[in-house]
Amino acid sequence: MDSQLKGSIYNSIISKNNKKLAILIDPGKKNDESLHDTIKIANQAKVDFIMVGGSLVSGYINDVVNVIKKSSDIPVILFPGNLMQLSDNADGILLLSLISGRNPDYLIGNHVLAASYLKNSGLEIIPTGYILIGTQCTSSVEYISNTKPIPADKPELIVATAIAGELMGNKIIYLEAGSGSCSRIKRNIISEVKQNISVPLVVGGGVKTRDDIKDIFEAGADIIVVGSAIEENPAMIKTFAEVAWLF
Repeated sequence: MDSQLKGSIYNSIISKNNKKLAILIDPGKKNDESLHDTIKIANQAKVDFIMVGGSLVSGYINDVVNVIKKSSDIPVILFPGNLMQLSDNADGILLLSLISGRNPDYLIGNHVLAASYLKNSGLEIIPTGYILIGTQCTSSVEYISNTKPIPADKPELIVATAIAGELMGNKIIYLEAGSGSCSRIKRNIISEVKQNISVPLVVGGGVKTRDDIKDIFEAGADIIVVGSAIEENPAMIKTFAEVAWLF
């Protein structure tokens, strides 16, 4: 059977057994030593997924995916910031549609260009409604995508966008505060979105502490993605995983 139809990653996401923790590795910010250290800790902590991608990185993707696959059995999911961030050696890909913005390249344009490659890649394709939410600082996603985030004080617009994303067929809704965000998405936003969708909810950006993990899971997130915090201190992976195990 075509790996795109098996859905092993998505089936594990929708499993009711527990909440999921994913780490995000930006290849442009990793040297060989730090990458191996991060993978080792991720294996020990038994994180659920390793995502690979970033706003600028391109040529390192395949090399980094190969290193991870040789050192870990954790599913590797592409989190592409552009068309150069593709590798058929990964296990799956979040096919991101930036539904909070109005840039056609990030809604459908890049998807059309990548369609043939993705169809023949064997990657598990997971259509994802990607919603950028405004914080007090400009994120890399906002700048690179040339889109405006939905203001955090407009929860009704965020909820309506999430509902629309699900109705359009996205299998996941992803709320993003942005890479290196100075603040995370507030509990009330996560809770209201979760109450209004039936597909899994992923939350990322600005997650820095144990209390952040606890609060976001309690608010209703099914998966939390951590990136910048573990770039600064990979040992935090264990700390975050310990909290995730409680759920």
